[in-house]
Amino acid sequence: MPTVTFRGREIDCEPGAVLRNVLLDAGCSPHNGRADTLNCRGLGSCGTCAVAVSGDVDSRGRRESVRLSVPPHDTESGLRLACQTRVYGDVTVEKYPGFWGQHTDREPEE
Repeated sequence: MPTVTFRGREIDCEPGAVLRNVLLDAGCSPHNGRADTLNCRGLGSCGTCAVAVSGDVDSRGRRESVRLSVPPHDTESGLRLACQTRVYGDVTVEKYPGFWGQHTDREPEE
């Protein structure tokens, strides 16, 4: 069973689970500030659930790639959309500051 590590917590999930759902089900949010309520609810269109992910996840799909190519995101940042990312093994997730979590030049949010 994969383990998602986020903000000091370890959360077990089923292989293939959507990262956004894993976090929300555990009472954690992949959003910052008002993005908790102002988001696309997992459709991959708003970009507010952008996170840094290391570990065994699927590859970016078209919808995710397109959204992450539009400012304020930058395709070179390496961020993923939690709502479009499936977990297949142990992963570590970091959320950066900014409404969209786009400030990768700063320390991750705790």
